[in-house]
Amino acid sequence: MVLKKGEDNAILHLSFNFALKIVEYCEQLDALKKYVISNQLLKSGTSIGANVREAQNAESMADFTHKLKLAAKEADETEYWLLLCKKSKGYPSSGPLMDQLLCMQKLLTRIISTMKTKINKTNQ
Repeated sequence: MVLKKGEDNAILHLSFNFALKIVEYCEQLDALKKYVISNQLLKSGTSIGANVREAQNAESMADFTHKLKLAAKEADETEYWLLLCKKSKGYPSSGPLMDQLLCMQKLLTRIISTMKTKINKTNQ
């Protein structure tokens, strides 16, 4: 609805590439038999992009914003799992993933804030 499904759509691009990196990282975790965190991280980390993608077909600005808020919640959960990996012994480095995640979180926050402003102006 608000963002286009194209190469010029930064949040779609970032969230899809992040999901690919999450899949690779979780494969490393599986190889180390870190299945529980791997499964949780795979679900939340790939769900960010799925929610961003779903937002592209939103029925209204409010629906669009709601779907991006879901993506932001998944990003927060993903941050939790990545922090656990970072602080736990025997886990591969999650630093580059965390950097990408923080970039996405900032962008999601900006988009959500902009949409809330637009919705408020429309409702006045």
